[in-house]
Amino acid sequence: MSLIQKAKESITDFLGLDIKADKYALVDDPIFGKVAKDKAPDKWVRSTCGYCGVGCGMYIGVKDGKAVYSKGDPLHSVNFGTLCPKGLSEHKMVYSDNRVTTPLIRKNGELTPSTWEETFKHASDAFKRIQAEHGKQSVAVISTGQLLTEEFYALGKFVQLGLETNNYDGNTTLCMASAVMGYKQTFGSDGPTGCYEDFEKADVIMLIGANISDNHPILKLHIAKNEAVTGKKPTIIVVDPRKSKTAQMADIFVPLKPRSDLALINGLCYIIFEQGWEDEKFIRERTNGYVDFKKHILTNYPPQEVSEITGIEVKELYNLAKIYSQADAVMSAWTMGVNQSSIGTDTVSAICNLALITGNVGREGASPMSITGQCNAMGTREFGFTSSIPGYRNYANDADRQAFADIINVPVDLVPNKRGYAYPQIIDGINRGEIKALWVVATNPLVSYPDQNALRKALKKLDILVVQDAFMSDTAQIADVVFAAATWSEKEGCYTNSERRCNYAKKAVEPLGDSLADLDIVLEFSKYFEDKHELLFKNLKTPRDVFNEVKRVSKGQLCDYSEMSYEKIEQLGGIQWPCNEQAPEGTKRLYSEEMPCRTADGKASLLPVDWKPLTEMACEGLPLILNTGRTVEQWHTRTKTGNIGILNDLAPEAWVDISQKDALKLQVKDGDRIALSGTRGRVEDVIVKITETVREGSVFVPFHFNEQLINNITIPEFDPKSFEPNYKQCAVQLHSQAVPEGIEYEVPEIAGYLEGVKVYEEEVLTEEKIKTSH
Repeated sequence: MSLIQKAKESITDFLGLDIKADKYALVDDPIFGKVAKDKAPDKWVRSTCGYCGVGCGMYIGVKDGKAVYSKGDPLHSVNFGTLCPKGLSEHKMVYSDNRVTTPLIRKNGELTPSTWEETFKHASDAFKRIQAEHGKQSVAVISTGQLLTEEFYALGKFVQLGLETNNYDGNTTLCMASAVMGYKQTFGSDGPTGCYEDFEKADVIMLIGANISDNHPILKLHIAKNEAVTGKKPTIIVVDPRKSKTAQMADIFVPLKPRSDLALINGLCYIIFEQGWEDEKFIRERTNGYVDFKKHILTNYPPQEVSEITGIEVKELYNLAKIYSQADAVMSAWTMGVNQSSIGTDTVSAICNLALITGNVGREGASPMSITGQCNAMGTREFGFTSSIPGYRNYANDADRQAFADIINVPVDLVPNKRGYAYPQIIDGINRGEIKALWVVATNPLVSYPDQNALRKALKKLDILVVQDAFMSDTAQIADVVFAAATWSEKEGCYTNSERRCNYAKKAVEPLGDSLADLDIVLEFSKYFEDKHELLFKNLKTPRDVFNEVKRVSKGQLCDYSEMSYEKIEQLGGIQWPCNEQAPEGTKRLYSEEMPCRTADGKASLLPVDWKPLTEMACEGLPLILNTGRTVEQWHTRTKTGNIGILNDLAPEAWVDISQKDALKLQVKDGDRIALSGTRGRVEDVIVKITETVREGSVFVPFHFNEQLINNITIPEFDPKSFEPNYKQCAVQLHSQAVPEGIEYEVPEIAGYLEGVKVYEEEVLTEEKIKTSH
């Protein structure tokens, strides 16, 4: 274009004469009415979103073989045609600048493009040599919550039965493991008990540590439908130390002290028993452990003590207990604010206890329900070989092992009789020299793992690090081998969402470059272990083949897929398991009167569980408590969203939420930059946001950003039952130019803190359980 033409364009733009009609022209579309002319799709492919666990139905617009549009499916019962910012821009993720399009091997210190044959041989030779020298368990695998169910099943099958190592876990341990273990110890099995429809039919909705406005915004639509469905407005209670966007829509906001939710729930149980508000018939007929549980509660959680622990007035505790117990139907939902805690498992069971003593399980609008973090965290829980044998079978149960071996026709001795190391134990095992090879699949521990000091030390000790990813993540950049994986829209299979809904994700476009679907990577890699490939995958060639094996494996189990098919799933807009001959179109809720729990006598367990104080308190030198979490615009460690312009424009970097009073002490204002530090590390150059959403003495920082890596500071402490990290509470200092040493003021002790820490250390921090440092 000549300078004269450019000048003419600039003048017409300035005068408003050029309205760019061609650029912004619309054309008619048979499904969506009007779409942009310049990217009008040749076809629409019905699919499912690949970000969070809500499981939104969507259409992918394809033009000239490329994904050019993401649109919500207007007929899907999860999202009613809507999408969050990430879903609306998901097609842009497929062609992100950081895509890995060819397998890579590190040569002379540089990751170098290679053939699949050379890459697989290099990795398999290393695995074989290491296992020959150091034993089968010297190879470990850390997976994800982002693969398709068919891929999880094949990967777990190959790792556990092919490589014969049970040192295998997923990054779902970082977000959902406490919900898994809490469900197991209360109901005898993993599995969310309710469905999204319960948001629409509940009289009371209690959200505990759940900022759904940022993390699962589409769920707000189901709450918004409630009044039209029930004829009256529900009471929304939000329990959170932070006045999040979700808290701002609450009828009752409960601003409890950090990590005191278990004490709060136990305190509500006390008041319900004291006032005689419990559902005795339900307790008698549907639960075990009532006498011991009631004694435990009435002995240890009187309202006055609970008020001290939580910071909630006694009068308000009575008000909450009355509202909860007197409602006809209560839905209790939680996410990472509950799970990501060193007492997360027991907090989940406490929430279930409260639902059980009031009869709020297995009915319309009445359920205790975890909201899943990743698009297919449920798929790996069901069939991924991590915390259980596929189909929710128990490693330690000989009958379960034999049944599984018979279904897939392998020797029973090949099926592990115990779970191997969980994620943090794998890292510890590398540091002790037990594990020499690590295969990381679609996760980025160099940003997401809480104990960055231990992690980085461990990764340097490995003989080989293999990373399988669609994106050049921080972890992929230091790998010895990179398996180039396809991503969402480039492969076919199923995701299971938070309400146990199995959704179909269709392939819309071909994988970029030489990348392969994760299932194809596993199947092809397994061929370099010839005898195991023939045994495990002889008849498994396609996603549909694997799905059919999953159906056989799950038949008769709680997570029963036996009456599902891809066509049926697509036709119904997803199917909630169990789906069997008795429920051919799926099951909305678990543990109704007709569906017993997966315990010996079919009854749920009322469990005496205890609150424990923080092991790292605010103190002189570290006067603030740090909370971490997500923002709606970014996803996890930004490998998917970091190069999408519209999302980065909305949330380009980390920030720290600070109260007005703490900002005055630091002499900072909105937009200033400060540093945060703790006993484990320091983060520089974080932008200040002064806000009423955090209380004095607390700060909040999103965890997505690798340049302002907040997990350099978070505490290396884990739930001893679930191994989930305690991301949410640790003591920090802030540093501004005006006050370089940070904030200095006295911090009051929580009553009983020292005694509580002593008990906690005696019970939990033992050699047999996970090692932590403070």
